Amino acid sequence: SFAAIDVSPEVSDAAEVEIDEKDVREDTYRASGAGGQHVNKTDSAIRLTHAPTGIVVQCQNERSQHKNRASAWKMLRARMARLEEEKREAEQAEKYQQKARVGFGSQIRNYFLHPDQRVKDARTGYSEGNFHNVLDGNIQAFLDSFLKWRVSTNSDS
Repeated sequence: SFAAIDVSPEVSDAAEVEIDEKDVREDTYRASGAGGQHVNKTDSAIRLTHAPTGIVVQCQNERSQHKNRASAWKMLRARMARLEEEKREAEQAEKYQQKARVGFGSQIRNYFLHPDQRVKDARTGYSEGNFHNVLDGNIQAFLDSFLKWRVSTNSDS
């Protein structure tokens, strides 16, 4: 049987998106819709346009321009965070498409637990007799042999 293992870092959802205020154009305009005479007298609605990404958010829910501005910035940060998340997901999907299929002949390391009790790297030919040590996570010798093998294969081509 085969097992494919992929180790990737966990990214925090609480990561704050930084937005340079120079990249954002702010427009104020009169809100539309119901609201009486106040709607037609003050520029309380806010539109924020993030130039590098083209994201546009607008808010006219509140009577106060300050509250609308705060809401618009919050919406812009949320959309930017979603855009960053989509980029990360696309990068991860691309990495998985480049991965080799799991099956016969594609293994990197073979674990012989009976009767030999050894671990062998199929790419480099390096073999370790103490498989318990390898299963406990002591794989530095395998990493070193892989790096040497990779340097030698890159210099040949």
